[in-house]
Amino acid sequence: MLKTFHEQTSIVMCSDLPYYTKFNRTKGGLILLNHGEPEPLQYAANAAFLATLYSDYLDASDTPGWYCGPSFFKTQVLRDFSTSQVDYILRKNPQNISYVVGFGQKYPKHVHHRGASIPKNKKVTCEGGWKWKESSNENPNTIEGAMVAGPDKNDGFHDLRANYNYTQATLVGNSGLVAALVASSRGGGGLDRNGLFSAITPLSLSPDPET
Repeated sequence: MLKTFHEQTSIVMCSDLPYYTKFNRTKGGLILLNHGEPEPLQYAANAAFLATLYSDYLDASDTPGWYCGPSFFKTQVLRDFSTSQVDYILRKNPQNISYVVGFGQKYPKHVHHRGASIPKNKKVTCEGGWKWKESSNENPNTIEGAMVAGPDKNDGFHDLRANYNYTQATLVGNSGLVAALVASSRGGGGLDRNGLFSAITPLSLSPDPET
């Protein structure tokens, strides 16, 4: 059973690599796991986390890499993919913008978020927040650390509160980004790889063809 899951996961990891065309990428390098539909960053962030997690699993199994068809890839390829997606989110993109609010000098100022867009100490009814949603003013409250929905399939981005396809902050997206950042923070501890995979019996996987 474990071998079956391993093989299925290996196929998913192969599909994330730029050597294959399962998923398109923007010219700036963002993988489009939702096939060009809006709000792509939540998918890229979670894929970045899973790629690092799988590379840690292979390391814990004393396995230097895995096969995608006849081609062998070292675990570093997965970490490079993860880093490329996180870098894109944090500013290494054609817009030169950080899609995480409060990070860097340039980031979204019109986040589609009720708490960020309504001035504090205001008594507002359920429908009373609409006037702030449509306002062109910057958010009165900075929602530090929130990742927004992100660009379109052409790397374009519009900082408009009324267009949630660009500026909405979601739990599913931000949880993926936090996980990806923790997994990649080697100096700060990262994942407890030994503890995380201690109950898993290492598989007898194909060795590195270079050894």
